Order: sequence, then C-alpha cells, then structure tokens
Amino acid sequence: MPRPKSILLSLTSVESHDFLPSALKAEIIALSDQVTEVDPSTIDPETWHRILFETNPEVLVCCWRTGALPDPLPSNLRYVCYLAGSIKKLITRQQIEDGLLVTNWGDSISRTIAECALLHVLSSLRNATRWTLDMHSRGAWKNETTRTASLFGRKVGIRGFGRIAREFIALLAPFRCEISVLAPDVDAAIATQHGIRVSPDLDDLFTYHDIVVELAPLIDATRRTITESHLRKLRPGGVFINVGRGATVDEDALLRVAREDKINVGLDVYSEEPLPKDSGFRGLANVMLTPHLAGPTTDKRPDAGAYGVRNLHAYAHDQPMVGTITPEVYDQST
Repeated sequence: MPRPKSILLSLTSVESHDFLPSALKAEIIALSDQVTEVDPSTIDPETWHRILFETNPEVLVCCWRTGALPDPLPSNLRYVCYLAGSIKKLITRQQIEDGLLVTNWGDSISRTIAECALLHVLSSLRNATRWTLDMHSRGAWKNETTRTASLFGRKVGIRGFGRIAREFIALLAPFRCEISVLAPDVDAAIATQHGIRVSPDLDDLFTYHDIVVELAPLIDATRRTITESHLRKLRPGGVFINVGRGATVDEDALLRVAREDKINVGLDVYSEEPLPKDSGFRGLANVMLTPHLAGPTTDKRPDAGAYGVRNLHAYAHDQPMVGTITPEVYDQST
C-alpha cells in the first residue's frame, strides 16, 4: 500500500506552474492513489477548512496563498510540505509541538537571495540608481569629478549567519573582502573555520565596515534594533543593504539618514509591503529599491519544488528529511 495514503495539493495555478513543472508534479501524484487538488485563491477561509476536513489528507503540499490551518487539525494530517519559506502564518508552534511534521524550502533558494544582496551591494557602490535616473531623464554623463567605488578589498559586515549569509560569503570570495559577522551562533572557532571576523555588536558592525548587509531573521530580539545611531556610524560613501526583513530596522530613521545623501542604501524588504506609493524612499537617487524579489527568482522556483519533492519521497519511504521545522527553528524564523 502506498504511503502517504492521501495528498492534498493546495496551489494556485501560478504556484503549481512555477514550483512544480509537470515532471515534478507527476512524481507527487505517483506517490499516492488519492491526490486532490484545490486552488486556494478561489476559496474563503471557511471553505478551505471544510475542504481540509472533507479530504482529511495525510500530506498537505502548499505554498504562499494557502490559508492558516485550523485547530484542531484534520485527524489524518501528518505532514505539511510547504514549498515556500516562512510558515508562521500557516501553522502554530503548538501544532508542531503536538507532532505535525513540517518542512519548507530550506536552503534551496539561499543562493538567489545572496545573489540579490550582491546585486544591491555592487549597484550601490557604483551609484547605479542615480546614474539610471539621471541618464534616462536628464541626459547625464560622467565628468572629471565623478566618483565610483569597487567591492574589491572592502570591509563587509553581515548581521546573521544563516544559509543566506553563508551563500553570500561564498559569493564575496573573488572580491577578497574582509568579512565580519554579527550573530549569536558565531564564536571564534566558527569564525576561524569560515575565515571571518566576529563582530561583537551593532556599533562595531556599522563603525568598522564600509558595507553592512542585514540578513537577520525578524524575531522579537531583532525587531527595529538597527537604529539611527547605528546608521550614522557608517562613514560617508558607506553602504547599507537589507534583504532580510524590513522591520529589523527603524525605517523612519533610515529614511532620515538616506535623505541626507551621505550613504547609499539598497532595500528589497520593507516593514509595509507592498511599499506604499508615497513612500519617502521612492525617488531617492542614493537608494536602490527592489520589490521583495530576492528569491527565489521565477526561473529557480523549481529548485524549491524539487527540494519539496525530495522530502515527499523521503517521507514516503521513512527516510531522513531536510529543512524540518522544529519548535526551536520556528522560534528563530521570521
């Protein structure tokens, strides 16, 4: 008898297309004799819960648009294979404590987010936003006073040492940067192993480095902890990048500092998303903006889908799984 006995796929047509190309979807369907599909974008929360209890699946495969799970859960539900990242709007900590098995996209998309961080760093150093605006609208061109900056040999400070930070450090290798990391799990031994310096606190992170990259998760211990005082410690021409979570930064303070045009800023995440049309960050020539698209890029979403399918195979054959969300991982997740 196949295991799992039943699978519910809760995916929009776009999520299904992007994360589960036909071959991957076929693998899921082959794992069970009972596979049901529902498009979460077409139903309300009450209908969603009704469908869950009526199908009572052993496994739920879902993504961004799927609504929160009910409490109590359907009696047969054992495993939630979440193809995206943060699961806190979908599942409670207590449900995991009670034995619900949950995985997400794990480290399958870390490299694309790290790539976006590198894009923001290089663009900020080269004043790409300013030149793009000026060349398109004002016919601008460089002159003898033009100043640019390179990433080679620079001091880079990173807050966070998760999968994305480690991929970002790997991308920095050709630039021979001096890299420091501020994270609770980085000690002298780990620093030596990775060839990095331990940054003791945020004051050091912003004072010592030319470039600061924010990659910390959004938890109570990090919320709005980057303050105006820290941002003002960046030297003129310094760079601040946030591809982690917007609310780890005092954004009002960041806007005040950015408007002075002494540092360059790159943002992919914001406290309020979508970024309001009247946001003060819009139109600032020293601020590069992207709309929370660091990862996964559309062409790499099948990487996350394949990661989930491997976990489904592992579950079906009682083998070890990866990217499992334990209560401890839940607490440290955005």
